[in-house]
Amino acid sequence: MLSLHDLLHRQVPRVPVTKLLVATNLLIFVAMLASGAGLWHSSNSVQLAWGANFGPATQDGEWWRLGTAMFLHFGLVHLTLNLWALWDAGQLVERMYGHARFTALYFASGLAGNLLSLVAHKGLAISGGASGAIFGLYGALLVFLWRERGRLHPHEFRWFFWGATAFAIVSLGLGLAITGIDNAAHIGGFVTGLLGGIIFADPARMSGKSSHVFSSRLSAISILALTVFTLIVRIPPPAYKWSEEVLARKEIGNFLRDDRAITQAWQHILDEARRGGISFDELAGQIDTAVGNPYEESFEQLSELPPDPALPSAATVEMLRDYAERRRDASRALAEGLRTHNPAQIRHALEMARQPLQLPKLSPPTPSTLPR
Repeated sequence: MLSLHDLLHRQVPRVPVTKLLVATNLLIFVAMLASGAGLWHSSNSVQLAWGANFGPATQDGEWWRLGTAMFLHFGLVHLTLNLWALWDAGQLVERMYGHARFTALYFASGLAGNLLSLVAHKGLAISGGASGAIFGLYGALLVFLWRERGRLHPHEFRWFFWGATAFAIVSLGLGLAITGIDNAAHIGGFVTGLLGGIIFADPARMSGKSSHVFSSRLSAISILALTVFTLIVRIPPPAYKWSEEVLARKEIGNFLRDDRAITQAWQHILDEARRGGISFDELAGQIDTAVGNPYEESFEQLSELPPDPALPSAATVEMLRDYAERRRDASRALAEGLRTHNPAQIRHALEMARQPLQLPKLSPPTPSTLPR
């Protein structure tokens, strides 16, 4: 009697989809390293740039993140564990269900897991990884083994079925016990894999015909559809719009760059004044042109940003607005003092201009990162 592995290998000799998935995950990880990701851990900014699942971004029209997050890994250990599990289960499940059904199982499980993660964590965590889809493969594997248990040697059935069951239970248990693991994606993927194994009632078989009937397939489709619909309905409103946060951070970067240039121009004007050879009116005009007007423009641009206090950078934007307004007023007061030859006003304006810009470091836009 041939072993389960030999029977499956005889029916489906090659597993191109599993190999392609492993290679894709590996290549994306290497590309992330080249773009600044860390070997052991990646910053939130890198994860978000590569398509991690994050409520304010995903729900701001970037729903493709539910798919791209399946191919992101946040460190070498994370990648190694997931690719080992994918290679181990993928070869069996691809041969059990065939290439097309295996592909559908993998992506349906990953997408459903990411959707449950979005709901469970209220969109407030950055998540990514292939394990939601991998748990789906283990769910489908268990369904196939249970359906075909009468055709398998009892020892082989116990080895594969209870081994896969133990893996799933232990992994889910660790996910509950250890903070920082996206167990919601694991559960969502696993349940989808179980239902998907029932839905695909005509897998690549070892022998005989499928034992599934139309009613069980229809029930599984109904349960899966109802579950997905319920999750979609229960997606919480995003804490803020990611596009607005991106715009605010871009404007902050532009302002800081412009502020350095304006400060240098201001210092150059003051140095020129100390050397003499320029009238007070000419000096005042240069200050208006090189300092006052640019700060006025920056103040207006910052004021036009979306006034959402929930944005992570909202406090920084407000601080920069106040700073731009203060520098604008100081430059105008200095120009006016020069035109009117008012020493007291000139001294007061210079004191205002000397007040430094003190900004808090922009923090990551989410309180946690959840690999899976």
